[in-house]
Amino acid sequence: MSYSAIYESIRAALNEAPRNQYTTEMHLQMIKHADSLKDITAKEFCEGVGLKPSFGTEFSKMRNLTHRLKAAGLDTDKI
Repeated sequence: MSYSAIYESIRAALNEAPRNQYTTEMHLQMIKHADSLKDITAKEFCEGVGLKPSFGTEFSKMRNLTHRLKAAGLDTDKI
């Protein structure tokens, strides 16, 4: 899947998320796509999805957390 397709998928998921679940959905999408987005910067991610640059820190955190979750058995393909 191309970066632009991933960004569009994330934007769609965020647009469909209930207002009080937006941040939770954003984190979930970051974890879900962490492997596919391993070669981009947090700034590129935010620009691609259309998020404020301050969310770049969250992207970095979720990408790092994904390694630990996968080591514990998480299958991101099921998200």
